[in-house]
Amino acid sequence: MPISTSAGTPTRASASVPTQTSASSHPTTNTLSSYTLPDLVCFAHLHWDFVWQRPQHLLSRFAQYGRVFYVEEPFVHGDKKSLEAHIEVKERQNGLKVLVAHLPAGLDEEAADQAQAKLLTQYFAQNSISQFVAWYYTPMALSKSRHLRAALTVYDCMDELANFKFAPPRLRELEQELFERADLVFTGGQSLYEAKSKQHADAHAFPSSIDKAHFGQAREAGTDPADQAKIAHPRVGFFGVVDERLDIELLGQLANAHPEWQFVIIGPVVKIEDAVLPRTANIHYLGGKDYKELPMYLRGWDVATLLFADNESTKFISPTKTPEYLAAGKPVVSTPIRDVVRPYGELNLVQIASNADDFGQAINWALQQKDDAEWLARTDVYLATISWDLTWQGMVNLMQQRLADKN
Repeated sequence: MPISTSAGTPTRASASVPTQTSASSHPTTNTLSSYTLPDLVCFAHLHWDFVWQRPQHLLSRFAQYGRVFYVEEPFVHGDKKSLEAHIEVKERQNGLKVLVAHLPAGLDEEAADQAQAKLLTQYFAQNSISQFVAWYYTPMALSKSRHLRAALTVYDCMDELANFKFAPPRLRELEQELFERADLVFTGGQSLYEAKSKQHADAHAFPSSIDKAHFGQAREAGTDPADQAKIAHPRVGFFGVVDERLDIELLGQLANAHPEWQFVIIGPVVKIEDAVLPRTANIHYLGGKDYKELPMYLRGWDVATLLFADNESTKFISPTKTPEYLAAGKPVVSTPIRDVVRPYGELNLVQIASNADDFGQAINWALQQKDDAEWLARTDVYLATISWDLTWQGMVNLMQQRLADKN
């Protein structure tokens, strides 16, 4: 089974997803220069080049200090039964290597897992990957990786995947196996921690954070992107993956009730039909954008929103976009997502509203708030306590401690 290599220019599609609060409560006695860990092999359900979010923020930092391999879900060639299974290797930020198994058509789930397991075994041998940290984002990856012996196993649980649309039936069963194997469990939010800490004794809340300097560019003067420049003000924006978590009914109600506002929606549409999205003259779907472009779009908004539905898929989310919006200096209105209410709503940094009428009133309030220097000062005081570097460093400290305990 051959291995192909393709170096490519890193691409970061738009729309962040999960998370908040920082690792500031975790030990930060180590400095970045003291970081020493084995190779890191990540098993993920998200494509590296799809949206730039928690995995990319964290693993690109790991890659500054050692070898990182990011194992994506396989690519099945539906029209090529004779294809020889192989691994494609793509180099990304800081030398991180993305591994994609290419499989022929016609394999059942068990055969596909066996083919991937064989490919990974071969790749590990060829690249001298022996002492490594196994870092999981999806329990489903156990089927192709449980035979590999890791020095440390980490489950970075960024979402309650079992509650998502089209979740595999075996996901909960495999998650229990992963809990048994994991040395450490990290969670992408406080609500998720409260659930997962009942299932693992060494669980730690690491709500995702911000690159404040990146999103802070939205506070500076600049040119409006061409596809947004002709949209009138006031602009009410949302960026994120447009899927079952977005409250499309609320979006439609707001657009109909407030034709004077322009709703800008940025992000790829997945798992839902494009036809179900509300279509009015004042809703503008601009599609997915590169991560580096997001501050340019945010700069031109008057209010940013978290238009999340109240359903099983949003029960444990902790949206990354909350602090990103705030770092951009934009007033925020959100539906009552628990990890937004705590701490942002309680600190009066974000307006919370649960129905269209209240949400409209909150947007009206937020349109005045954008010129509130006192609110912005309080926001910046809070944001100064969180960063991806702090989150990453807190994780490293715990990993180093567990590795030391094993030796």
